[in-house]
Amino acid sequence: MISLIIKNEQSLKKWNSFKKKKLSFYSLIAILVMCFFSFTAEFWANSKPLYLNYKGDSYFPFLVEYSAKDFGIKDAIIVDYKNLELSKNDSVIWPLVKWDPYESNKLVDDYPAPPSSTNLMGTDDRGRDVFTRLLYGLRYSIIFAVFVWLITFTIGTLIGSFQGFMGGWVDLIGQRLTEILSTVPQLFLLIILVAIFEPNLFLLIIINSIFGWIPISYYMRAEFLKNRKLDYVESAKALGVSKTKIFFKHILPNSLAPIITFSPFAIVGNISALAALDYLGFGLVPPTPSWGELLAQSQNNFLIGWWITLYTFLALVTVLILLSLVGDGVRDVMDPKKREA
Repeated sequence: MISLIIKNEQSLKKWNSFKKKKLSFYSLIAILVMCFFSFTAEFWANSKPLYLNYKGDSYFPFLVEYSAKDFGIKDAIIVDYKNLELSKNDSVIWPLVKWDPYESNKLVDDYPAPPSSTNLMGTDDRGRDVFTRLLYGLRYSIIFAVFVWLITFTIGTLIGSFQGFMGGWVDLIGQRLTEILSTVPQLFLLIILVAIFEPNLFLLIIINSIFGWIPISYYMRAEFLKNRKLDYVESAKALGVSKTKIFFKHILPNSLAPIITFSPFAIVGNISALAALDYLGFGLVPPTPSWGELLAQSQNNFLIGWWITLYTFLALVTVLILLSLVGDGVRDVMDPKKREA
């Protein structure tokens, strides 16, 4: 109980120290707000109403898929809510942006169309709203980055920690195998696998996680090799504490500083990796909203679609800078020499 209280006090002290770093703290708040709007994007940007009262009945089209027969429409299968005839007694509540990421604006003559009151950030080369695709695209970027981070750091932590804890021939053989795997040309392997299998978010996460654990395993191995010889570990052994308890309760919690420090920067790298894959055509399958795909469009329409380049670049740079600022704050907090009292 005492050790738990001490750990909580230490965590609280680090959190308070992080909050004192205003730039990092407000960057974290900004990232969380952006993620909130992205993961609830259907509520803010959708071509279906949030609420519809039609002929005395209530509907929630953005949550439930209704058929045309529910509205007495006989000459169509899909309900076009924007052109649905409403009487004086009917009412409708629309999202702030009346576009979904797959819908083209058929009211403009040419694609891509410049920013207007209808499309605040213009349209892409298929007439789809750029703001909506950026909003939805952030969701896929965050999901990819976080899951790759979780998988690679979990595997790297377990493998590196086990090598450092056991030492001897286990460490020797494990390190040689890790070095062999690190020589595999990961980009070419990824391109081959994507060419064989139809890429989707789950497959891209798995492929990028196959070798992504190697760098963190080096750090965890070094931490365990250092910490396993310290006095508190020797004292635990002298008291007859089991190896499993020493591993998970004593050494592992005191070896997590590299993981916590590198995490924001790893997420930054993963977001950039997905954008690069989508840009090269080896990422998410179109028409999935993707920042990398918008970057590819910006290259093909640089002169006639400057808004695609501008807003996509600003969105990507903003997220990467905010996460980097969070990483700087975390790094300072984990460093006792820089941590504020």
